[in-house]
Amino acid sequence: MNLPSNAAQPNLENSPFFEGALQEKLVLPKCKKCEFVIWFPREICPECGSQNVDWFEASGTGSIYSFTITRRIPGSWSKATPFVLAYVELDEGPRVMTNIVDCDLTQIRIGDRVEKVFEEAVDRDGENGPPLLRFRPTKS
Repeated sequence: MNLPSNAAQPNLENSPFFEGALQEKLVLPKCKKCEFVIWFPREICPECGSQNVDWFEASGTGSIYSFTITRRIPGSWSKATPFVLAYVELDEGPRVMTNIVDCDLTQIRIGDRVEKVFEEAVDRDGENGPPLLRFRPTKS
């Protein structure tokens, strides 16, 4: 079962990320001036303020930095419990708030290696949105 979601709203500033997601690629911006890899995708570097940003295909791998298992929650998410909410530290540096999917909840640990997976997003009205970035444990 896919987790509920609110469809993201692509715009001119973050469109390369969403275009990559449609192809199951993790495309991120990187500042040409200070080399900072930017999350959440945008055209201005939050580190140095430069607008000199390039987009690249990231590895889509990282490790679990922190996580919690949500067992009870009100609203549409209650049907999806239990689920894992986590910060994943990408191999390229940024920490991404996300969900860990396709996993045994009793086996999740900080430091576990994970890989990207894109899930179909369906909003409350049943409309499809851009794919959502989630992670699953690597099979190693």
